Amino acid sequence: MLALGGNAISSGTGDIPSQFAQSRVTARYIADLIGAGHHVLLTHGNGPQVGNTLRRVELSRHEVYPIDLGLCVADTQAGMGYMICQCIRNEMHARGRAASACTVITTVVVDPDDPAFKDPTKPIGQFYDEATARQRAEAEGWHIIEVPGKGFRRVVPSPVPCEIQELELIHHLFDEGRVVVCCGGGGIPVVRRRDGATEGVEAVIDKDMTSARLAVGAGADTLAILTGVEHAFLDYGKPTQRPLERLTIAEAREHLEAGQFPPGSMGPKIRACIDFLLSSPLPDAQALITSVEMVGEALAGDTGTHLVRE
Repeated sequence: MLALGGNAISSGTGDIPSQFAQSRVTARYIADLIGAGHHVLLTHGNGPQVGNTLRRVELSRHEVYPIDLGLCVADTQAGMGYMICQCIRNEMHARGRAASACTVITTVVVDPDDPAFKDPTKPIGQFYDEATARQRAEAEGWHIIEVPGKGFRRVVPSPVPCEIQELELIHHLFDEGRVVVCCGGGGIPVVRRRDGATEGVEAVIDKDMTSARLAVGAGADTLAILTGVEHAFLDYGKPTQRPLERLTIAEAREHLEAGQFPPGSMGPKIRACIDFLLSSPLPDAQALITSVEMVGEALAGDTGTHLVRE
């Protein structure tokens, strides 16, 4: 189970040619893993892409109908999945091997009583001046926050993922040996109504937490969260910064409580690794954090931050 961070897909200007170029680079490392005999399941972030989609909505709101946040996530899941799968298939073809790669547009059930709905904290979209932000808040029910020096921004809830609705299909495709791209951006959040039907909600689910839930449900033995650094660090960005090679669950929790892993960066990744290790029934389950470039070496135990049960 590979959870791709934004740097695995976006680089440079972040436009479509740049995303394809970076995806081709990432596909080479994924192809290396496939060639080494690993069975690969993929998730990915979509923050910049959703931000750009919302910007298009904002610029065209007086000419075409707007789309909600759930459809933004769905659209980016499809577009990015197409891009990632094409790059993987092309890379494997160049190596003289076929690869069956597919994308599953994925919805994730969340609890309507999740405390996150009473305390929205996840920033999305552009910055606004105060007057425009207040008008949007009144007209559309937005929650907004002020970011000093930048303006005002919309925030939405970030609830805990409860159930991946397409899990059975994903598990089936994964067992068939296909490379499956799914749960992009943490999944499209939906809630279950009293009659059993589901409907979308304006929220964003943490991609790494959904990846942990997916890894358990799909029977993956390894959760590899790929980010922009080779290791997680203690005292990150300080003169005393030092890489972590091995962490037990108890040690990881201790560092989280001490504030070593901030909520907006490494914190969710560490929490997702802990959740996977506690939830997986596999005795040899492992979780690691490293960069895309070093994932092969990390899986071999030569680098990266490895989280273990004890």
